[in-house]
Amino acid sequence: QVQLVESGGGLVQAGGSLRLSCAASVSIFTINAMGWYRQAPGKQRELVAVFTRGGSTNYADSVKGRFTISRDNAKNTVALQMNSLKPEDTAVYYCNARRAENFGFRDYWGQGTQVTVSS
Repeated sequence: QVQLVESGGGLVQAGGSLRLSCAASVSIFTINAMGWYRQAPGKQRELVAVFTRGGSTNYADSVKGRFTISRDNAKNTVALQMNSLKPEDTAVYYCNARRAENFGFRDYWGQGTQVTVSS
């Protein structure tokens, strides 16, 4: 089992910044991929940014150059720094951890944190 506890989020004006943090209950070295997804009202959940175990990162095209994902191996945390926020970034943001289990992969999710960007 992997528990994910998120913090951060809130209300910000367009052009502002927010920082999200996610703490895992296990060593992130045991996790194959860890990152952030978001879901806006009426839309499907989508990838925002993710770290793979090898250390590479993937970003959604819509956030490249504005968002930065980072991790602290000692604290088993992953953070998402969001700059130049736009109203279309408004969504519930979920921390995700994917771990190899039972010959497959299992996804774990945080409780979600609301990010609202006003115009």
